[in-house]
Amino acid sequence: MLTDGAMGTTLYALGFGFDECYDAFNLTQPDIIRDVHRQYAAAGADVLETNTFGANRFRLDSWSLAGSAAEICARGVELAREAARDVRPDILIAGSVGPLGVRLAPLGSVSLDAAYEAFRDQIAALAEAGADLLVLETFSDLREIEQALRAAKDTCGLPVVAHMTFNRDQRTLLGTTPQDAAYALAKWHPALIGANCSTGPRGVFEVVRGMAAAAKTMHGYAPGLSAMPNAGFPEERGERVFYPATPEYFGDYAVRFVETGARLVGGCCGTTPAHIAAMREALDAFAGGATVPSPHFVVSAAKSSGDKVSRAAHAEAEASSLAQALATKAFVVTVEVEPPKSADTQAMEETAILLRDAGATVLDISDIPMARMRMTGLAAAHRVQTQAGIGAVLHFPVRGRNLLRVQGDLLAAHALDVRNLFVTMGDPTRIGDFPQASDTHDIVPTGLVQLIKQQMNQGVDGSGASIGKPCSFVVGVAANLTPDDFDKEAKLLRKKIDCGADFALTQPVFDPNVARRFITHYERLFGKLELPILAGILPLASVRHAQFLRNEVPGMVMPEHIVQRLEAAGTKTRTEGARIALEILDDVRDVVQGVYFIPAFGRYDIIARLIEQVAPERATA
Repeated sequence: MLTDGAMGTTLYALGFGFDECYDAFNLTQPDIIRDVHRQYAAAGADVLETNTFGANRFRLDSWSLAGSAAEICARGVELAREAARDVRPDILIAGSVGPLGVRLAPLGSVSLDAAYEAFRDQIAALAEAGADLLVLETFSDLREIEQALRAAKDTCGLPVVAHMTFNRDQRTLLGTTPQDAAYALAKWHPALIGANCSTGPRGVFEVVRGMAAAAKTMHGYAPGLSAMPNAGFPEERGERVFYPATPEYFGDYAVRFVETGARLVGGCCGTTPAHIAAMREALDAFAGGATVPSPHFVVSAAKSSGDKVSRAAHAEAEASSLAQALATKAFVVTVEVEPPKSADTQAMEETAILLRDAGATVLDISDIPMARMRMTGLAAAHRVQTQAGIGAVLHFPVRGRNLLRVQGDLLAAHALDVRNLFVTMGDPTRIGDFPQASDTHDIVPTGLVQLIKQQMNQGVDGSGASIGKPCSFVVGVAANLTPDDFDKEAKLLRKKIDCGADFALTQPVFDPNVARRFITHYERLFGKLELPILAGILPLASVRHAQFLRNEVPGMVMPEHIVQRLEAAGTKTRTEGARIALEILDDVRDVVQGVYFIPAFGRYDIIARLIEQVAPERATA
């Protein structure tokens, strides 16, 4: 079933400020509220939520309306029912109940009993006015939503949808995970559990998948699932607020939610009747096809964080995705991802899922970048492959490793199904967190490429002794398409190819004309460049960022016209930087086989949007 979208967003678009009491509009602006409901009904909603999200004594007290809570709730049900009758009488009316807007003890002064009484009064008013079900939504505190569930259970027998809201790290503001929330909510026997608001469709999708995984382990009562995301993160444009997710994007995710087990879907902040209409169209097309969604919670198991065995079974297939893409000359999209600074990989895995869903082919996992203290790349790459379901390219620096350690680490990587390597020198320890650490090495990158491709991939170690079954590494090397010395760089690249390189990742390209001239120069010296090149693309964040790269990073070519464009962009430098990145890629796309995105300052969300514009398989992914 499909519920409606945002009430507040629509009212805001009509010119009403966020500082007004929208719940009170049930009494003061009934025609406007009824018309919004009518728009959602006409868009195809099966369920209309009442305009009563904040109609409790605590929130209403800010406008001296605490005594009007019951009247506002009752009128909210009436207005929604009237709108439904005008369009389709079988539409259900859901009483919307949000958090109280105050902190509960011991963090605040409101007791659990006081919270229970406020919820009881609101729910009783909604039920008595004729609501068909209740939607408890946007809760971050389990203790608070439990009081609402207790009040619903004691007050009426209406079906209850219980929603929590989660941050980008897939935890509530108080640290609750989707799995823990699922277990806690299920104890109250609601009809459906799920998430609303949060971080947009993709974030809610991952939360619902986590809840579905938890539901599989509930041998007693397992509630159904529900999903009502925001339309992405809000953006400020001047004095107005906008949400980026398009109706078409919501239509795609409506089907994905259903495939994951959701039985009630809709929208939250930023969604409009256009979003709901797109979801209606997508759901109707899906239901009319041959595929019928499973009534159980097993659909999402293949990529669920709770299904480690299934992930491991697919690890080798994920690891070989790069080899397949290179062999078929497919356009490869990869992104550099830094391992975490702690042992907690959850945020990194969420980033990997974001990039995977955007259309990345594989992800490049750096190893101790800039000699800063972080988890090793091998562990991070393994987690990305097993937990996010996307192949990883492990950055493998020779600096700081002796020959024995190099070979031991390679065998460990192969055993963990990490088969894609990017061989590099690595950053000197003197620039990092532990400048006193040793960074000696026994082998240079070209020598390591040769060792891997001509010995370990043939079943022997560096001394010629057997290692049993041969390894099957795919090996990448570094390249610079805009070097100061064309001859020197061309000869070094040729040497890497002769050693057995399978592909090359380049330094960031900012001058595509120079890059094309270098490739022409190489081919004049050595013949056609057959090695797949993945062009480094770094979206610039600011003028200062561009000036730093130009003045402080050796070998970086930064044309003046790019700096001037950023200066002219004013406060929109990130947008202009992304536009420049796409233009550069477009200029070199015919001479490269892929793109290697390098995020600026961890802005993986920007990279995800860029991938969606360049990934050739996005439409069928």
